[in-house]
Order: sequence, then C-alpha cells, then structure tokens
Amino acid sequence: MPLGLFLGGCITAIPVVTGVAEGVSHQKKQNEEAANETRMVKFNLDVFCAANSSRKGEVNGGIVVLRHDKVWILPKDPTTHQPIPPISSPSPTPPLHPFAGFYIQYPDDNRNPPERGLVSTISDDPPMLNWIYMDRTTQELRYGNRTASIAHVVGAWDWTDDEAGLVLEGRELFVAVDEGEAGMEERSGLRWALYFDRYDDKLGRGKMVGGREVLECSLERRVLSEELQLKQQQEADKKMQVKSSGGMKTQFTAPAAEQKRRN
Repeated sequence: MPLGLFLGGCITAIPVVTGVAEGVSHQKKQNEEAANETRMVKFNLDVFCAANSSRKGEVNGGIVVLRHDKVWILPKDPTTHQPIPPISSPSPTPPLHPFAGFYIQYPDDNRNPPERGLVSTISDDPPMLNWIYMDRTTQELRYGNRTASIAHVVGAWDWTDDEAGLVLEGRELFVAVDEGEAGMEERSGLRWALYFDRYDDKLGRGKMVGGREVLECSLERRVLSEELQLKQQQEADKKMQVKSSGGMKTQFTAPAAEQKRRN
C-alpha cells in the first residue's frame, strides 16, 4: 500500500511539475515581450557631465544630435528641449536633427546570441532610421545603415537599472571629445563629438584623439510624449503616402511595431 501511494504520488506530480514549468516559461516570455515593447518607446538623449574641467559647461545639459554620420552634443533650449544651433551656423541646412530612437534587435544571423541594437531617426523629411554604433577603430559613436554598421559594435545597447541612463555593452563609458576648430565650418559648427571609452582609459590617455580634451559624461533618456510620438508618426505616414501616390520610391522605414513583427 505505501509503495502504491508513493507511485501514485509520483505519477500525479509529474503533470503538475510540468505545468508549473510551462507556466514559468510562458510568464518569462510574456515579461520579455513586455520589456521589448517598453524598449521600443522613442526617446531623446540628454547629456550630463560632472568632469573636473572648466569646460564641462559646454557639454553638461546638452542634447545629442546626429550630423555627418556622427553623433554630437549641442546646447539644449530649456523651454523647447531642442538643440541650439552654433553661432557660426545659426540656420544649418538641413536642420540639426536630435537623436530620437529606440531599442530593437539587430538583424544579423551570425551574431549569437542576437544583440539589442539602437536606432534613431536621422531626418524628418524623408523620415528615415539608422543604426547607432561604435566604430571599432576610432571608438566614435556613428550612425548608418546595416551595411555601414555591421562590421562594428552595434550592441548590446540597453538602459541602466533605473531605466534612465544609456549603456553599451553593459557600461556607461561615454565621453565627449573636443574635435577643435579644424573643419567646423563643414560640420555646421559642431564641436563636441561622442565616443565610447571601451577600455576605460580616456581613449588611450587622449592618444587616440590626438591629445584633444576628453570629458566623461552620461547619456540620459528623455521619453517623448505620446502626443509627440503620434504626431511624428502621422507626419511620417502622410509623407509616405505623398511619395507613394507620386510614384516615387519612398525612403520611409517601417514603424517600430511593424519592424518588430518582421524580425
């Protein structure tokens, strides 16, 4: 009788344990999907710098912008939260574009495990998305399409534990580099470029950037309001419809939700 009860207990327990395991697995997948949805919310990037430098004010409180295939820092208007154009180039054409991006899996079957990438709009007209990546040689933060980015460090991007700060490869090692006067006219007056100090050595004690000033900084997410995101999406849809109806090949990149379904 005891043996029979024992066997009966085992037989009864097997489907229960299996059901619990399946439930935990299902819940884990649901949590991952929820996290992915959250990570696909679009945000801007503000810059905070507490470096021991008399020039930290040129970086602290700034906003991240994209220009000439690179990632830059500009002062931010405290009222509009938009970049303030340099005095040397008050009306650049096209207008300076603030980073406005979200996380999404990078499309590369050779990366195992897959890496979480970071994309941003790079223009409003036409509305386009590009990948943000770290150049393996220079450690500059740059942006480009899949062809331009695939040979470089495209992730894993994420946020800090409080979901406020941006991290790459699990670390906040961003630095601003003064790229000096040379070529500023061609760069629309942009001066401070963003790098990722991958080896935590101030870019080889400054040797990688020719001795230019290197300031440690952090990049903080500022989530775009639902109203602004909806407005941007409606404008993008309208532009896509205009281009499509005119028989032109659109450069529109699918919305985040659509990209997720395709990946």
